[in-house]
Amino acid sequence: MTFGTLRGALMAAAAFGAMTAGAQAADVNACLITKTDTNPFFVKMKEGALAKAEELGVGLKTYAGKIEGDNESQVQAIETCVADGAKGILLVPTDSKGIVESVKKARDAGILVIALDTPLDPADAADATFATDNFEAGRLIGEWAKATLGDGAADARIAFLDLLPAQPTVDVLRDQGFMTGFGIDTKNVAVIGDEDDSRIVGHDVTNGNEEGGRTAMENLLQQDPMVNLVYTINEPAAAGAYEALKSVGREGDVTIVSVDGGCPGVKNVAEGVIGATSQQYPLIMASKGIEAIKEYADTGKLPEKTPGKEFTDTGVTLITDKPVEGVDSITSQEGLEKCWG
Repeated sequence: MTFGTLRGALMAAAAFGAMTAGAQAADVNACLITKTDTNPFFVKMKEGALAKAEELGVGLKTYAGKIEGDNESQVQAIETCVADGAKGILLVPTDSKGIVESVKKARDAGILVIALDTPLDPADAADATFATDNFEAGRLIGEWAKATLGDGAADARIAFLDLLPAQPTVDVLRDQGFMTGFGIDTKNVAVIGDEDDSRIVGHDVTNGNEEGGRTAMENLLQQDPMVNLVYTINEPAAAGAYEALKSVGREGDVTIVSVDGGCPGVKNVAEGVIGATSQQYPLIMASKGIEAIKEYADTGKLPEKTPGKEFTDTGVTLITDKPVEGVDSITSQEGLEKCWG
């Protein structure tokens, strides 16, 4: 290890405050690296990973970036995991492309790297991906929105509240899935913002939090005050968008759709803040990831993909209290029984 690598590893340990589950006695050690430690999605993911690690006797250290987009901290965390001799790394990449070189170094060191929630770019830069079908999550809310607007879908004024300027894979997949479900020509399905559909008011980024959602919504309302449909990358951004709409008296006549399925978001569906959301299951992603690392350590077997897909699909369900024909969904009450956060 070079001095620079050792210094980076020490910085990562200090910056993240690693948590360990049974690391002293465990024969197999693993790492979980998430985007942040505050988003309820990642809190539940860590909870699931720690519980499964304790059950299987896997030593687990967890790390999280300070904010969305904190790629450098994730790079440092991977260096720490390599130095610690981890057998596997579960990674939610904040920069799908920017982290690939560090992932390669980990894999070259014999470490199993599994992307959770957000595929790497390219996806095969990781050994496996355990995730929601994010394109399907977007497609479901797009189809629901189109059916809900009915004839009005042809003249919709749509605001897109995306994640980051870097367009990580999860951002692109949900955005383009929504467009496909709504009937918008995506042009290059791997890129956000190249569409020419006249119904699109514009795109703005939110950093996946409420403040960012509020600011992005305000910006897009300035572009077109008659926005009547809002796609949001996640439920915190949706909550911010709602507050911005409420401040101008538009909260009652604008439909908001989202993705996540956290308990606060599902409650927002019940309260009419969000029309529909696609629920995903972070605890399942993390627990299955730990199981895969343990099996790899014991047998050398790599995780299997879901038949017909290039990743392991951990499921997605549409949550709405205003169901539409042809789009499967469950109620907010049912969603609360499966939510997290």
